[in-house]
Amino acid sequence: MDHSTHHPTDHPTDHHSVNAAEFPRQFARTRRFSLGAPRHFTVSPDGHRILFVRTGSGTDPVGRLWQYADGAEHLLADPALLVGDGPAAVPEEERLRRERARERSVGVVSYATDTAARLVAFTLSGALWAVRTDGGAPFSVPAAGPVVDPRPSPDGRHIAYVSRRCLHVVEPAGADRQLARAEGPEISYGLAEYTAAESMGRPGGYWWAPDSRRLLVARVDTSPVARRYLSDPADPAQPPRVIRYPAAGTANAEVTLQLLSLEGERTEVTWDRQAYEYLVDAGWDAHGPLIAVQSRDQRTLRTLAVDPATGATEVLHERTDPAWVEIVPGTPARTASGALVLPEDAGDTRYLTVDGRRVTPDGLQLREVLGVEGERVLFTASEDPTQTHVWRHDPGLGNRRLTRDPGVYGGTSRGGTAVLAGLTPRGAEVRVARDTGADTGPGDPAPYGAIASHAEEPLVAPRPRHLTLGERELRGALYLPSWYEEGAGPLPVLLDPYGGPSMQLAVRARGWFACVSQWFAEQGFAVLVVDGRGTPGRGPAWEKAILGDQLGPALADQVDALHAAAERFPDLDLTRVAIRGWSFGGFLAAAAVLHRPDVFHAAVAGAPPTDQRLYDTHWKERFLGHPKERPENYARSSLAGHGHLLRRPLLLVHGLADDNVAVAHTLRFSAELLAAGRPHTVLPLPGATHMPADDRVNENLLRFQRDFLLDALRERAAKG
Repeated sequence: MDHSTHHPTDHPTDHHSVNAAEFPRQFARTRRFSLGAPRHFTVSPDGHRILFVRTGSGTDPVGRLWQYADGAEHLLADPALLVGDGPAAVPEEERLRRERARERSVGVVSYATDTAARLVAFTLSGALWAVRTDGGAPFSVPAAGPVVDPRPSPDGRHIAYVSRRCLHVVEPAGADRQLARAEGPEISYGLAEYTAAESMGRPGGYWWAPDSRRLLVARVDTSPVARRYLSDPADPAQPPRVIRYPAAGTANAEVTLQLLSLEGERTEVTWDRQAYEYLVDAGWDAHGPLIAVQSRDQRTLRTLAVDPATGATEVLHERTDPAWVEIVPGTPARTASGALVLPEDAGDTRYLTVDGRRVTPDGLQLREVLGVEGERVLFTASEDPTQTHVWRHDPGLGNRRLTRDPGVYGGTSRGGTAVLAGLTPRGAEVRVARDTGADTGPGDPAPYGAIASHAEEPLVAPRPRHLTLGERELRGALYLPSWYEEGAGPLPVLLDPYGGPSMQLAVRARGWFACVSQWFAEQGFAVLVVDGRGTPGRGPAWEKAILGDQLGPALADQVDALHAAAERFPDLDLTRVAIRGWSFGGFLAAAAVLHRPDVFHAAVAGAPPTDQRLYDTHWKERFLGHPKERPENYARSSLAGHGHLLRRPLLLVHGLADDNVAVAHTLRFSAELLAAGRPHTVLPLPGATHMPADDRVNENLLRFQRDFLLDALRERAAKG
């Protein structure tokens, strides 16, 4: 068979190929098309005003604070008119928070408001700023030091913030008091520990009482947690950065809760911390403080009510699961009447429950609770795993889907106004709806308005063919070159998965990942993206099929999907198959060429977790158990120990400053490959974290991967 056809230089030079050539630069300078898209929405109690953050254009990285009212936008805070903002000026805690949130902009990147959405607090270069939404210019608020996570009190009279690991409260006019002082360098008040921020989805560490007189505050002691030292070999004059990282099987930070009054009174919250060491979430509503705690083995999650007078706790609900209890964002919550809002896994459905009663039907998979207003519950759920829609449950009226067009949606609602923000096949869209009782969706012209997105249109337009593949009905998307005519000849295949928990790529939405897959298709590949077992959206049994083995099912699903796609599309050349991915996707790509060289002929593995024992406690023990109790699960699910199996070209890419998947994963695995005499390529990225931020690196990294894979497959074709 002649494999010399259908390479990048073989098709005519037209606008498709010109756009494809410029795409990597656009992808990098738009920060994956995130710049210019509105986000972080807050609706006022009356529903008439919406606050949000948006940068000035699709290439402008500076976030600005906006207010939308009566169909018009009003600029509230522009950092260019206030102070400069640069990453060097940001305090360490805030820098880490931004990295963990995968923040790609500067300026106003987040904010918080009082209950009335009249006072807004935010930071610029570590300084505290505020603005009133009913008029007036932004003003600086004197603070004790570099500010992290400022939040106004519900009544707007105070702003709490963290500085140098201590919790402060300041009046907008300037009177500052320190409520909690860190007793040592390993202690912090009001900040989330690593596992909470990175693995549980809890970014904050303190919560205001509704009466604005007290706060519920997390105290974190990281002294039991092992140290890691991150250095930049490209700058040997700089000392290493010390971080506390709880690797699987090792000690976690000690997290306690305290009730602090503005007058300095302190009451400790008590629960069985030995049995339930994870603080999953917390909040304070009209019924009092509410917390969720989880056991180390993650098989039990309790919802506890806190007595604000004594700190004593009472068990309101307990969820158990023989595999693990999945954390659903936005839960637990309570309605105005005090009814608990919780998820429930039963059979193969994740239900929404209110006051212990299931309120969603079989097969509708709960994804997130977006908010509770009165007795109404706003949530997202999936009927089809390739789509996520916004729903509202209203007692007596049942459930109503607020979004119609295909896509992946989120949003918020208050005062009869819903903000519906989603990725659709057209890209990012934000619709504003007033509740008229009509059954309308974001595709309908009324009663919706829209908040404009300034994100750039991709130079490469994704053209996915959504597929259901094989006996497990795997959801996939196939991207073919725009210039290719079916039946004209074989195309090399590139699998482009993530394939792990918490993320889907084969969805009906134009995300950055779809644009990248189409760009690789324009280079001459048939690109296949598949979400296999362990990915969200298909129910508890599907998610938990990877218990004890994060590799076997995930890899088998990629192989099965490839063969099923090739049966339907004969142009897919199974003698030239490559695979690429990042993070879990990188792990999956490297595993593919190790364990299935009969199927996969080249791989690019970006930031791959090669040794699961090096990853963090909460995330890894969820799927594999404690390494001392289940060492076989870690051996089965790691690349380490299997390097001698490599027979195919493999490119390993890793940021040297990665504090999520440490570069030790790649360096140790590379050493193992070298010791076994297995040729491979390593591309180190100096100064890069888990998601490289340098535009030049991100631009050329796409081209480097393309060239590596094409060269590897050409060499294979030449050998016959």
